[in-house]
Amino acid sequence: MARAFLFVLDSFGIGGAPDAPAYGDDGSNTLGHIAEFCAAGAGDRKGLRRGPLMLPNMSALGLIEAARLATGRPPEGMPIPERVFGLHGAASEVSKGKDTPSGHWEIAGTPVMFDWGYFPHGEEAFPAELVEAICREAELPGILGNCHASGTDVLIRFGEEHIRTGKPICYTSTDSVFQIAAHERHFGLERLLKLCEIVRKLVDPLNIGRVIARPFVGETAQTFERTGNRRDYSVLPPEATLLDRLVAAGRKVHAVGKIADIFAHQGVSRMIKANGNMALMDATLKTMEEAEDGDLVFTNFVDFDMLFGHRRDVPGYAAALEAFDRRLPEVHRKMRPGDMVLMTADHGCDPTWRGTDHTRERVPIMCFGPGIRSRNIGVRTTYADIGETIAAHLGIAPGHHGRSFL
Repeated sequence: MARAFLFVLDSFGIGGAPDAPAYGDDGSNTLGHIAEFCAAGAGDRKGLRRGPLMLPNMSALGLIEAARLATGRPPEGMPIPERVFGLHGAASEVSKGKDTPSGHWEIAGTPVMFDWGYFPHGEEAFPAELVEAICREAELPGILGNCHASGTDVLIRFGEEHIRTGKPICYTSTDSVFQIAAHERHFGLERLLKLCEIVRKLVDPLNIGRVIARPFVGETAQTFERTGNRRDYSVLPPEATLLDRLVAAGRKVHAVGKIADIFAHQGVSRMIKANGNMALMDATLKTMEEAEDGDLVFTNFVDFDMLFGHRRDVPGYAAALEAFDRRLPEVHRKMRPGDMVLMTADHGCDPTWRGTDHTRERVPIMCFGPGIRSRNIGVRTTYADIGETIAAHLGIAPGHHGRSFL
């Protein structure tokens, strides 16, 4: 038997999506623009990092070659390794939308071919009848926000009023999402989670992908801070994913981070929570020791997206990539004969791009392990090839979408 370890670097796109113009993202390139800014000194931050973007381990695993495949040119200022180890390539997304569920489900062999529901821009994002139903069923005095906004901005704008009135902060973005921010102590974490369950049922007819609980602490606009108790309430994937197929075959799926929430807890044998990329890496390394033959360990490293992509923080994103890269030798030391590690992303979130939303981009594929031959696998036409590669490696039957590149 073999084991597989699938790491999603949330939002680490590499540009070049052929349908980016349809999403208003033509020219977006998360890796490329971070590298360009760092090479020009615009990625420096005192006490954090400075100089060109340095990712020696991912570069040796084919990251620079993947970027060249995606866009036709390597990232600026990054040293090109003398040799590349393992499989490397890029993948285009066929799913509609550029949100987390679409990307992850397609990675797991189940593309999203239907249209998500979205909330429109305007003075009020949510329909009056939906707001009325939420307030009635959850016994709320009203809601705050009701707009398109970033999660940090709404805390500054509405956080103090939320504490004073008890009204939750409800907001959305260009993704198919209904987000609710509430104070863990003044409003209550359990009350927030119950509210999200109510909203999840109410937005199902609107085909909204996720309802997200965004708990926070602090007492003033200057001290508000989101906590690690976020919870995503996702709709079910449209058909069985790689995770379901593995569990049905008697294997275990260890979901690290927000993976279980993304898949609505379907096809998950074990859920491991951690807050922050380094804690997620610690949890992943521990799970690598515990995983048995035939198992999949599936981790989402969320900080790239949540803390740096959406906040358009180039130095922060660059430093997080470099910190992740430094820990890859630890992953290598945990591997056993027959193991495979596959690293990729679910979409882009270019920190140099306009707005605060995700960007439609191709994603890298870096795959390595004992016995895996180094080669260029080109540009794959769907993320589903990733899931089918894991299925083939773990010896289960192929699914309906994608093709293994082993």
